[in-house]
Amino acid sequence: MATAYWERPEGEGEGPEGQGTTGQTSFWKAGHTPTLIAAFLYFDLAFMVWVLLGPLAPSISKTLGLTPAEKGLMVAVPTLAGALLRVVNGLLVDRIGCKQAGAISQVIVILGLATAYFMGVNSFGGTLALGVILGFAGASFAIALPLASRWYPAEHQGKAMGLAGMGNSGTVLASLFAPMLAKLFGWNAVLGLACIPLTIVFIVYMLMAKNAPNAPAPKKLVDYFHPLKSADAWWLMGFYSVTFGGFVGLAASLPIYFTDQFGLTPVVAGYCTAGCVFAGSLIRPMGGALADRIGGVKALMIVYVMAALALSGVAYAPTLFSSLGFFVAAMLALGVGNGAVFQLVPQRFQEEIGVMTGLVGMAGGIGGFYLASSLGIAKQFTGSFAPGFLIFAGLAMVAFLGISLVRARWRATWTSAARI
Repeated sequence: MATAYWERPEGEGEGPEGQGTTGQTSFWKAGHTPTLIAAFLYFDLAFMVWVLLGPLAPSISKTLGLTPAEKGLMVAVPTLAGALLRVVNGLLVDRIGCKQAGAISQVIVILGLATAYFMGVNSFGGTLALGVILGFAGASFAIALPLASRWYPAEHQGKAMGLAGMGNSGTVLASLFAPMLAKLFGWNAVLGLACIPLTIVFIVYMLMAKNAPNAPAPKKLVDYFHPLKSADAWWLMGFYSVTFGGFVGLAASLPIYFTDQFGLTPVVAGYCTAGCVFAGSLIRPMGGALADRIGGVKALMIVYVMAALALSGVAYAPTLFSSLGFFVAAMLALGVGNGAVFQLVPQRFQEEIGVMTGLVGMAGGIGGFYLASSLGIAKQFTGSFAPGFLIFAGLAMVAFLGISLVRARWRATWTSAARI
């Protein structure tokens, strides 16, 4: 898979308006803005429904009588399904094109939610089945990012992927509105109401999104997994399993944490979750821009230390206020890390960006599944969420040691127009 960049006509974008002081084409003249907007909207609404079971978990749990471990598994299943489906979407992107793959995924999610609304979800098994369908929304990552990034050259990859990836702010929408709508109409009605904005965005997406020109010819199926022969692919997957895994795992689990730990109502817990998630979502493009400026390696080293300290603080936070402070700090760090990892991916795997987006995204989803499910298990068997947070903080420090080990080799062997 090759990254296809938009070739501007000769002379276009040159001069003071098109270039910065370094002679590079300015970001807004280097790509296709309507596609970037469409990718963001698709990703935003997809993420909104991907984590929908998290804000609804307190209400669903009360109705179905779920245990803490079952609640943790319920909110973790969409994350795992999305992780696995990201590989499928990564392959699909290069077989039929980003736009077409995104259209198929959106239709599956809309039909799945509509079916769940009309038929009802009446058992723990039903919530798991719905979680698998919502995994198609989480798999949008492997479509939206290549859709946008293939229009941009190397020096703007961090910003392009950061802006498209800021669609993870959709988790804020779920946290803000799902509990309120569930209180007014019942949690099952929220599944049907979600189809309305999804349908609107689908129409906008079909009108605005365009596949980048000069798309590479599809390879044989076995060739798509060629990057896995490189240790760098595994390192990048591991790094993202901590940054994105931490972000999405917390986004799915915080409503449960706030209701169980501090006795908040689902609506107030949603507000608290939205504030934390908003911090991590807003800063993602800044993470990409920071990585463009100081290098993705240096950015990640800072990220992992901050995340480990913040998550350790959460484990021992005695009050709601202190917990919120630590969660916001953790989300800020993890949001920067999400942008930083994807500043590095296209520099090392420019020819396989489609499948690497799927593979790295899969690893991030698996990290989120682990965090969300482990918090539920920790609560059920120890009576506290603290062990789950402390173990994930330890994983952040392992990632710090990993990036410290590979940074010299990466800087010596990678050839790129951007900083490493």
